[in-house]
Amino acid sequence: MRGAAAIARFLRALGISKPKPYAAPVRIEKNIVVGKGGDGNLHGDIYWPPAGTEKHMALVHFHGGGFAGGSKDTLADKVTPITARGYLSVATQYRLSGVARWPAQMDDAKTHIRWVRANARSLGIDPKRIAVVGYSAGGYIALRTAGALDAELAACVAFYTPTDGAKIAQVLMPPGSDEAAIREANPLSHIKEGFPPTLLFHGLADVIVPPESSERLLQQLRAATVPSEFYRFAGVPHEFDTRPEFAEACAAGTDCFLDREVLHPRTYPFRSR
Repeated sequence: MRGAAAIARFLRALGISKPKPYAAPVRIEKNIVVGKGGDGNLHGDIYWPPAGTEKHMALVHFHGGGFAGGSKDTLADKVTPITARGYLSVATQYRLSGVARWPAQMDDAKTHIRWVRANARSLGIDPKRIAVVGYSAGGYIALRTAGALDAELAACVAFYTPTDGAKIAQVLMPPGSDEAAIREANPLSHIKEGFPPTLLFHGLADVIVPPESSERLLQQLRAATVPSEFYRFAGVPHEFDTRPEFAEACAAGTDCFLDREVLHPRTYPFRSR
């Protein structure tokens, strides 16, 4: 996709004539303590959907930053459009690579998920309808967490996600980690039948994480018969969804996918002409 005309065509394909204005402001509750990460507290920001739009499903978001940087405070512009469509969102904090080695990052992700599930009633969500959303390095964490049997997630959404386990190991894992440990940390090693429905987004001009990363991921998801989709955007770089028009387009695609795969599951029988 390229430019405003392509965005408009994409939205029309999803039944949306134009980006809709938010029905009401998304309310944000900052720095809620959800548990411990090592010796420190882990915090999450709750994005509450506007009254009357609630879909009683939670999305747990993980920021990017190469595992060594970034924070939940960078997610507001990405999280707000999907929250405005009725999904409760939690922007999360996890320990960075300079503080803790893998699997601390996945442990922190699970802490956030457990907190959301334990507080499902007060959050107004169905504890069986929790999905993870990750951006770049956060996408890696989301995918690996989705492959953990004890996470029990309803879906996974991954934006421009690296999947080269060897390169990630150099950043996240202790020096000298063996091949078995590297395979265990790689999300691709855990994609099999029963993996949660997964949606992928990637810009085709991304030179930080090449789009072939998501191409390989899609192939493996399909081989495992996991319900999966991949939205490609031509001419846009890494983190293209920081632009409002792309953030809205991705929110529309995510909403459509989650509605079909989680909220109101349905199939579309093949009809020959």
